Formats: sequence, structure tokens, C-alpha cells
Amino acid sequence: MANILIVDDEKGIRNTLRDILEYEKYSVDEAADGQEGLEKIKANDYDVVFCDIKMPKMDGMEMLQEATRLKEDLPIVIISGHGSTETAVEAVKNGAFDYIAKPPDLNRLLITVRNALDKSNLVTETKFLKRRISKTREIIGDSPAIMKIKDTIEKVAPTDARVLITGENGTGKELVARWIHEKSMRASGPIIEVNCAAIPADLIESELFGHEKGAFTSAVKQRIGKFEQASGGTLFLDEIGDMSLSAQAKVLRALQENKITRVGGDKEIQVDVRVVAATNKDLNREIEDKKFRMDLYHRLSVILIHVPSLNERVDDIPLLADRFVNEICQDYGMSVKTIQPKAIKELQKYNWSGNIRELHNVLERLVILSDKKITTDDVINYVTPNSHFETSTDIFEKYQKFQDFKDYIEKEFVEYKLKQNNWNVSKTAEELEIQRSHLYNKIVKFGLKRE
Repeated sequence: MANILIVDDEKGIRNTLRDILEYEKYSVDEAADGQEGLEKIKANDYDVVFCDIKMPKMDGMEMLQEATRLKEDLPIVIISGHGSTETAVEAVKNGAFDYIAKPPDLNRLLITVRNALDKSNLVTETKFLKRRISKTREIIGDSPAIMKIKDTIEKVAPTDARVLITGENGTGKELVARWIHEKSMRASGPIIEVNCAAIPADLIESELFGHEKGAFTSAVKQRIGKFEQASGGTLFLDEIGDMSLSAQAKVLRALQENKITRVGGDKEIQVDVRVVAATNKDLNREIEDKKFRMDLYHRLSVILIHVPSLNERVDDIPLLADRFVNEICQDYGMSVKTIQPKAIKELQKYNWSGNIRELHNVLERLVILSDKKITTDDVINYVTPNSHFETSTDIFEKYQKFQDFKDYIEKEFVEYKLKQNNWNVSKTAEELEIQRSHLYNKIVKFGLKRE
């Protein structure tokens, strides 16, 4: 349900617009002047704003300029009975989505609302997609360890030196590899990623070096391997510590001679590849256990970069939290939420075994389930999913009958899913694999309301 704000000093106009819009199932809020309207825009999340021009305290044009500075993508429709072509042009130049003369034509009004909502959805989707397809995210942090990594990247990237990146899962090793590529002389070429842990041992050679038609039973056509695909660019071998010994031998030869041979072929193919590898394992211990080749280790580790765990760089959590919350709110089309300083300190106390990836997931949960400000209580309640069920028997003492307990859990689950989908009933019903009418019945049954 879209949220619409009407800013007009004439109560009759506000009532008329409210009746029309509420009949069309929109949620409507009102403000009697530009100053009140601006305060409501700051405090709430609106999909469309209707604004009169001549009002006390702050006129519509002034409110338009202030509002577009606050939320540049918010569609604001100017409505006025004192307008002219010049006024309409000025309003659009100042950022208005549209201009409607009083008294508004019903069809024109509703078409404008639909167009404004379409624009809001497109803007949100565009921002989300742009970030998804953008080449490389920023390395966030100013702790000594992160500053050292940034400095090393600046020095190493312009060379063709091979780099071995170590660190726990979720620390951002892939991001470091991407920055090395982006700042290198090969940035215009491809960066090809291979997760060595995700490919079965009997297929890793075909994946890396390709194969000829008929090389094995399922080889129905020739395949170009990752080394050839990355020629002229960078090959990122993630989780290199999980590669089989036979594949390690062939990778070593490729690094030594800059040549590869496809599986089932005998032709040597010249490749021009910079290899960046990463692992969460202690390769020196793997070498002692005869699971990793020492000569390959020395080939890969010309430059060593260790990415610290999040527990080793808790001073970066405020910066990371601020960036992630802003991005998540944009993805969900929400007003940007803030995290209270005490809530940040609570996050810094937590043991982040999943590192940056876990922090992002937790902040996404907090954005969905918290109010306009993320508080210490929110962090305590939501950092560990369902922790209040696992660590306390209060919930079991509260309900004596199974059906009452079942209703409680069902209500919590449905409300969580609705919030996660920004109260898109159709999408939520599809995810839950129930009919939309069934979901509506549950909303009514549990008295759920959008905040």
C-alpha cells in the first residue's frame, strides 16, 4: 500500500483528496502548511507528495526545494488554483514530478499517482541494479590493518606479481582480489573467478584448462577453460587450498610456462594471465600434511596479503554499519534508518564468526525488524535469530495450549515475511506458497498492520 502526503492549507481540499485516494486503497497523511509537510517528509517514508503553492509559514516552492534536497527521488506533485504555464515550468525545473491545476480532474489525479509510483519503483530498482553490476565495492575501514591492505594494493596492483590472499571466510578476500584487478594494467580485461572448493576434483582440470570434444563421456563439444577466458586479464583462484594435487601440478606448469593444454588435447595454448589466489586454510600446514605443493605455494605467494577477521578490526564496525544500512534501506525502498551509538557499541561486543558477511546479514535483519532507529534492544533481540526462543523458557510458560503457541509463532513469521518484502502481499504469498486471499485472511486474523 503506497503512502501519500497531502500538503495544503485548505482543509476542504485535503479532505477531498483524502477521500479519493483512500477509496483507491492508498494510505494518506496530511499537513496544513509547508513547514509541517517538510517535517513529516523528514520523519516518514512517503511514495508521493501532493503540495499546494500558496501556504502560510513556508510556500510550496520553498518546500519543494527543501524536500528534493532531503530526498531527491521523492515524487512531488504541485497542485494550485493560482497557477499558470510559467508556474508549472518553474515547479518542474525545481524538481516537481508534475503540476496539476485546481480543482483537479479525477482521472488526471489518479494517472499522476500511478506514474509517480512507477517512477519510485524504477528509481529504487535502478539504484539496486547499478550497485549489483558495479565493478567493485569500496574497501570500507580505516583501521591500521585495512590501511595496510589498501597501501599494499596501490603498490602491487600496477605490477604483474602474483598475489596470495589469506583470511577467514567472509572477510572480503574476493573484494581485495577485485581491487588488485581494477587498479592493474589489466583492468580493461576480464577478471575470471573460480571457486576451487565448489568444483568436484574430477572436473577442476576441465574447468581450468577446458577440454576437447570427446575427451570424456559427457564432453559433447569443445570447452574453453578459465585460463583461456582470463587471457589478458586476471584469474582469481578462490579457496586454492581445496584444489586436488593433480590439478595443482597442472596449474604450476601453466604458471611456469604460460601455456596450457586442454583435457583430451595435445596442442599447447599460450595464455597471458595474472593469477591471484585466496584461501582460508593454513597452506604451510597443508604442505606439511602433503596436501599442497610447496613449489606451487612459492609460485603463488610472491605477494602475501592477509585480510583480518572482523573481530580484529571492531573499530571499523561503525563505518561498515553506516554504509550497509544505507544500502539496504535503498534496496528495500525505505527511508534511511539510523543506528544509535549504544547499539553500535553492542555490535562491537559481538563475536563475528562469519565476519563481514555475517555483519551484513545481521544489519539487514535489523533494518527489516526495527523502527526508525536501531536501538540497543534491537541488537540484543535480533543479532542472533530466534535467540529469545533458544535461551529463555518464558515463551513456553506464557502459552498453555498448543494452538495458542502455534498462532503466536505463525503471526511472528508472517509479519517478518511481510516486512522483509516491504508489505508486498503478492510477493509474500508467492514466497510462502499460499494463496494471496489466504495471506489476507491471516493479516486480518492476527491484526497485522504496516507501520
